[in-house]
Amino acid sequence: MLQSEALDILKMGKNVFLTGPAGSGKTHVVNEYVKYLKSMAVDVAVTASTGIAATHIGGMTIHSWSGLGIRDRLTDYDIDDLMQRQYLYKRFERTKVLIIDEVSMLHHYRLDLIEWICRQMKRSDRPFGGMQVVLCGDFFQLPPVTRGDIVESEFAYKAEVWGSSKLTICYLSEQHRQKDNIYLSILNQIRENKVTEKTIDLLKSRLNAQDNLGTGTTKLYTHNIDVDVINNRHLDLIKVAGKSYVMSHKGSPNLTATLRKSCLSPETLVLKVGARVMFTKNHMDGGFVNGTLGVVKDFNQFGDPVVRTTTGMLFTVLPGSWKIEEEGKVKAEITQLPLRLAWAITVHKSQGMSLDAMEVDLSNAFVRGMGYVALSRVRSLGGMKLLGFNEMSLQVDPEVLERDLEFRRMSDSARQDLAEMSRAEIAEIQKGYLKKIEPSSAERQLKNKAKLRQKEKQENQIAKKSTVEITSDMIAKEMPLAEIADARKVKPETIVSHIEDMVMADKLEKTNRCPDITYLKRELKRSEIDDILSAFAKAGTTTLSPVYNLLAKQKKKP
Repeated sequence: MLQSEALDILKMGKNVFLTGPAGSGKTHVVNEYVKYLKSMAVDVAVTASTGIAATHIGGMTIHSWSGLGIRDRLTDYDIDDLMQRQYLYKRFERTKVLIIDEVSMLHHYRLDLIEWICRQMKRSDRPFGGMQVVLCGDFFQLPPVTRGDIVESEFAYKAEVWGSSKLTICYLSEQHRQKDNIYLSILNQIRENKVTEKTIDLLKSRLNAQDNLGTGTTKLYTHNIDVDVINNRHLDLIKVAGKSYVMSHKGSPNLTATLRKSCLSPETLVLKVGARVMFTKNHMDGGFVNGTLGVVKDFNQFGDPVVRTTTGMLFTVLPGSWKIEEEGKVKAEITQLPLRLAWAITVHKSQGMSLDAMEVDLSNAFVRGMGYVALSRVRSLGGMKLLGFNEMSLQVDPEVLERDLEFRRMSDSARQDLAEMSRAEIAEIQKGYLKKIEPSSAERQLKNKAKLRQKEKQENQIAKKSTVEITSDMIAKEMPLAEIADARKVKPETIVSHIEDMVMADKLEKTNRCPDITYLKRELKRSEIDDILSAFAKAGTTTLSPVYNLLAKQKKKP
């Protein structure tokens, strides 16, 4: 099916599964449909199964959007709790179209849970509460990681709602990402389970290829243990002192053990300036997601790492927490920096990435489909150095292959149905669906007013000095810290963080914009130093927050 045909079907209001090989333009079609809906002031929710995929389509994770979070099950109490959240209820109330990208990485039971939430929130028994749903993905990707889930996990097409949603299959046949026709042929042969001897010879030609792919080339391995060995080897080559960060935990031992096992950040993380890292937690408002890559550039005075991402953004990374909640209460919680070393990453973690160059070792591939996923990350045969591969790495799951053939047949049937319609008939159906979902003139006026207010707010923010610049001006006047905090109506810790940002920016960018802060220094009494050291010992960590909280509690004691 052509992209234009899929777009026509979407505009007719059909529930759709949009699929096709890597680089076939699935994301492009989604973006075009979203642009069309927004031009008509229709509320559309753009989501994805993973954080890194969500950034590609400018959305958020479906877990966050729906309120499901990391739950494996939902009770009536959970649904009631979600419905009490006004912002969540309003989100569902106004949404007419729901898009879920990379649905292949979503567990089947979670898709059913999300659909149940939609029905409850929309107060409708229709699939997904009557919203048009667009599922997008490719089941030749690896199946969802189970990590010891209580519920057995399957691909999303095993979900009950897959059948009840009456999905129209749109299988895109054009391919755009891979610029190398020979390499494209290799990928298609693997996908169709028709690998020839010539293809195997071509892959062997990339075994330990001597091409200079660059020092920053990403390395892909099938097992975490191989990834850890490579990462530790690279870390050892950096001949400077490292800083260790130890995971802390509280709550039920069994539940914290589950959290520790599923957390992508290690229990002990060692970092050095120059270390390549990957973020392990979504913080989309903050500019990074699970899968964002970067390099440690420095450590601030409290020992927190400063990371510059591949997009050039600079972050002071603070500890994050992972929790298990039941009926609104935290049953278990772990705390660690949301980072891990990333000179090498697993094939699983590479899904959704598009690379110019990579080294990949498939000699220990243990799941069918691993080879296709890994090899389709890079754009050309010349950009790939193969360290090894086994027979399984070039195989695909027979069940997925069978499903794929079925999807192709269903897509051909949908394409034929579309071809039998005149342009006038198609336009009439599209017009009717748009009339059904577009806002009334009164709603449109309200939206336009809200947009104007938002635009004015943004313009005012641009015209104003940044919050750090205002703090800088007050420091230049040598105002006491407490007075600055009082004048700014913030906590003193916030002002300290502004100072950290200014000092770090000067250090990394070799500028001298931060005003003199020596007047803020004072001598610590011996008793204060003893209290601080004691707090570090009690907290059993080098991170600042637990120590700060302990000291604050001590001050409150009579």
